[in-house]
Amino acid sequence: MLKAIRYYIEQSWLLIVSAFFFGLLIAVANAAWSGKADTNKKAKLSNLMKNLVQNAAKFEVAIKDANVADGKGKLLKTDIYKAVDENGNGLGFAYITSGTGFADKIELIIAVDADCGKFLGFEILYANETPGFGDKIKKDEFRNQFKNAPAEPVSLIKAGDRKKIDNEIVAITGATVTSTAVTNIFNKSIVSVKEALQQKGLIK
Repeated sequence: MLKAIRYYIEQSWLLIVSAFFFGLLIAVANAAWSGKADTNKKAKLSNLMKNLVQNAAKFEVAIKDANVADGKGKLLKTDIYKAVDENGNGLGFAYITSGTGFADKIELIIAVDADCGKFLGFEILYANETPGFGDKIKKDEFRNQFKNAPAEPVSLIKAGDRKKIDNEIVAITGATVTSTAVTNIFNKSIVSVKEALQQKGLIK
């Protein structure tokens, strides 16, 4: 009887040690993959921002957890990044915000110049809009309308010259909801971003 009890105790300890060992291995593996995923995410974000701000050598966090409005005006906690060149000169700012499209959430990176006087454009972090319609927000024909447009609320119009750069954005045919979602993201967010930058003395 005593031998049997001793045997079961020994086996129990073996199981406990084995479980602890394998649990530790899993935790280490998860930490390694998590770190790699975080590094990849930061690299992707940096590359997308560099597409928007020409000659940017790197991006520094200008304001941590700033209050930036989404397409509905709800304030979200997000970082505002400052783009600098190789000499440390400021070239502009970039930030992430989102809104609700026709099919799903739309998440954008928006960039402005150093004075926050004009938009430098946007990149799409996430969008799942209708193929052939709403997903045309990814096309240059739509996106280029925001490049160098005044950094102030824009108006959405149904028809016009898409090559003309001003505060009027020509909607995508058959995708008014998606077009409206993008312009709402710009309109709501830029007001809060300017306010945050002014409060920190980063722009006048």
